[in-house]
Amino acid sequence: MKQNILIAEDDADIVELLTLYLDSADFCVCVANNGIEALEIMKHDKISLALVDIMMPEMNGYEFIKEVRQISDIPIVIISARNQDADKIMGLDIGADAYISKPFNPLEVIAYIKALLRRCVKNTEEKEVLKLGELELDMEKFILRKNGLVLPLTLTELKIVAKMMKTPERVYTKAQLYECINGELYESDDNTMMVHISNIRSKIEEDPANPQYIKTVRGLGYKIENKKK
Repeated sequence: MKQNILIAEDDADIVELLTLYLDSADFCVCVANNGIEALEIMKHDKISLALVDIMMPEMNGYEFIKEVRQISDIPIVIISARNQDADKIMGLDIGADAYISKPFNPLEVIAYIKALLRRCVKNTEEKEVLKLGELELDMEKFILRKNGLVLPLTLTELKIVAKMMKTPERVYTKAQLYECINGELYESDDNTMMVHISNIRSKIEEDPANPQYIKTVRGLGYKIENKKK
């Protein structure tokens, strides 16, 4: 069964280009010209992944992502001409899983989509429950709980936490953590992973400035440990 990819973009040329490549990759395409139309599609159709522009009329990409994260944890990839670090950080901070700057290589976009969807399938196939201190990660439902309460992590944040919770105390480089998100693809921008880790800490730590679970190993990367050790 083909998977539905939502394109939220008001540039007809970009929509046509992405649709051409998505069709060739055997995906079904749903198109919205603004965030409001995209949100309506999300509510009525089964969408596997969304490609979202930031600058759209009526409801921009940031507002759309915030609304989507209230109802779904599907992968979201921002594709935008805005390529400043602040734009990228904001997009990841509100729940996007990846940020691609325009102009882009359509084949790279398809590779990102396939990698993210592969990870989704893998996560839904795993049945185990990972436990660490007060944290419990249900790998079947892909939900992280702390003391029984569900924590509002994005799909990308959950992938990072799952990677580390499977092997507590192991130090992971940024490249290795990127790989768990996008398969063989990973970005070289250290700021991106720093944003993800910061967001995770803000959701799982009692004091994010003094983390007890996710620790930074200077010059190497990050690890997770049981704070009650």
